[in-house]
Amino acid sequence: MKQILQDMAAGGSAIVEAPAPQATKNHVVINTTTTLISAGTERMLVDFGKASMLEKARQQPDKVKMVLEKVQTDGLMTTVDAVKSKLAQPLPLGYCNVGIIDSVGKGIDNLKEGDRVVSNGPHADVVRVSKNLVAKIPDNVSDEEASFTVVASIGLQGIRLAQPTMGECFVVTGVGLIGLLTVQMLRAQGCRVLAIDFDQSKLELAKQFGAEICNPGKGEDPVAVGLAFSRGVGVDGVIITASTKSNDPVTQAARMSRKRGRIILVGVTGLELNRADFYEKELTFQVSCSYGPGRYDPSYEEQGNDYPLAFVRWTEQRNFEAILDMMSGGQLDVKPLITHRFKFENARDAYDLLTTDKSALGILLQFESEPASRHAKTITLSEIPSYKAGQAVVGFVGAGNYASRMLIPAFKEAGAEFHSIATSGGINSVIHGDKAGFAEATTDTLAMINNDSINTIAIVTRHNSHAYFVQEALKAGKNVFVEKPLAISHEELKEVKEAYHSALESESAPKLMVGFNRRFSPQVQKMKQLLEPIKEPKSFIMTMNAGAIPADHWTQDINVGGGRIIGEACHFIDLMRYLAGSEIVSVQARRMGDTASGCVTEDKAAIILGFADGSFGTIHYLANGAASFPKERVEVFAAGGTLQLDNFIKLKGFNWKGFKKLNLWKQDKGQSNCAKAFVNSIENGQPAPISAEELFEVAKVTIDIAEQLRQQ
Repeated sequence: MKQILQDMAAGGSAIVEAPAPQATKNHVVINTTTTLISAGTERMLVDFGKASMLEKARQQPDKVKMVLEKVQTDGLMTTVDAVKSKLAQPLPLGYCNVGIIDSVGKGIDNLKEGDRVVSNGPHADVVRVSKNLVAKIPDNVSDEEASFTVVASIGLQGIRLAQPTMGECFVVTGVGLIGLLTVQMLRAQGCRVLAIDFDQSKLELAKQFGAEICNPGKGEDPVAVGLAFSRGVGVDGVIITASTKSNDPVTQAARMSRKRGRIILVGVTGLELNRADFYEKELTFQVSCSYGPGRYDPSYEEQGNDYPLAFVRWTEQRNFEAILDMMSGGQLDVKPLITHRFKFENARDAYDLLTTDKSALGILLQFESEPASRHAKTITLSEIPSYKAGQAVVGFVGAGNYASRMLIPAFKEAGAEFHSIATSGGINSVIHGDKAGFAEATTDTLAMINNDSINTIAIVTRHNSHAYFVQEALKAGKNVFVEKPLAISHEELKEVKEAYHSALESESAPKLMVGFNRRFSPQVQKMKQLLEPIKEPKSFIMTMNAGAIPADHWTQDINVGGGRIIGEACHFIDLMRYLAGSEIVSVQARRMGDTASGCVTEDKAAIILGFADGSFGTIHYLANGAASFPKERVEVFAAGGTLQLDNFIKLKGFNWKGFKKLNLWKQDKGQSNCAKAFVNSIENGQPAPISAEELFEVAKVTIDIAEQLRQQ
């Protein structure tokens, strides 16, 4: 497949070829015929990409604050690397897609192959979209017309929040693409409409759709015109679809509104409000969220769980259907909004036009290649080299943020040979695979795992898939490196252990490794060296100031991420096990009590581990601390001395003979050393860096702790 990506660092737009996505549960794969460039949103993204670093910072002061906080805790160099990595990730453009369904995943019974549909898929010749973000197109609506469905739904959601009634007078401020569609929909509801904009050509279109017009650029006063339009009583409502940093649209809306009028912000404006403007009239001000209920809800958008119609009449999907019905019935005419058409291959010309011609409205991209040619599951990124005997030849499963920022560079630094990189969506495998020097990118993960040219599989996917891919890789006789956790349930862990012991009996006898990198950091290695001569029991205090993550984030989902104790605290359970050098024999855990707010309490817990040699330690995993406080702190008390490690930057010794401190210029959590130790074990025929039995022990203890916390 081919897809348009925006470079957020340098500003260029490019068409990238990638493996085609495969249909997954609750998702369909669509062969695209037409897409619409959202002039306002995409122009803003392209302009942001072209801006300098200073201009980017000025546009996002909230992000600058987060960066400064990260500098305080993680250090300057680590933060700079993180920012560069974030900007280096290209952004898919587009969300107005029309096409034909090519394949349907499990859990879908209302869509089938061959259906002509609209979706919020990006500008790509093949897209994979959740079933709740897809709607069938009526026969009398063309592909070009249907491509306006999603962007029109943004305006429709604003109208639904405003709750107009027949005969009311409404103002639409900013008549770009969404504004002009909003004008038509308000007129279809029987409302009188006043359109305000500085672009006379767009106002003429609004007039064509039945609106009265006002152009402040010609000296017309929007407030005076609005009051006159309302026959002196004030308008019933204002829908702001403009994009500007100015506060004027909101201020003007308040001053032209009647008492208890409604103001809905659909676009982007300054929000320095004058209390008096709102107080005296008891105005309602509300910000509209995209194209309707369900937006940004993983349960709805990703898992395919619909809201009951009796309780949520209008969802994203039902808004799509309402727009299509209006097009079919003739109440919504988008043909006059089409200003340009480009072949998909010439998309860069379309984006050049977008940034140079502010009058451009409906810019369509047309896809003409044969659908069959779009569905290659594997593509070549570079020539596959001749591998030497004994080399670690790696295939990566997953190319998310951690894989691309940390693990792939760590394996490359360790000297591993990169063969293939697999993702379910395809595009990330190309972005990061090409940058890192992989020979192939694929969406056929099982075929990659069973490729005879690959002897090592690295798994960096969502946690609920770890155990499955580990088993498949072990069955294929591959060495396995899996980013923590190894498993998220005792049942999964049992299956992994069985697969490992079966693989040991085979001729290949593969190695198994979990990415417990903390024990490989240089400062932890120094701590281990200092603790080695001490034979008496030790005491540990480890604090993870983890920071809050929303309750609906996938890591909090017990069935997907396993929860943060299994997904993250396992790092420190392993670290304490390593520093103690003794088997874990007892576990106690206590979480924060349930609260009326319904917030997650499992990620605010204390864990006490007891060891066979008499050592013990406490892990404080806390998601309710200050961001400026160190993220990770390790303290060891032994033989009258204390070691304290902060954020893997500063290590201090208190009353420790022969040792005072070991500080680093840059945070080092051991990712590179961890990967290097694993790769060396393969190439030198040595045992895995961490014994399998110790991995299984830590995994079992971690799951035990999570279950103990959930029973409280």
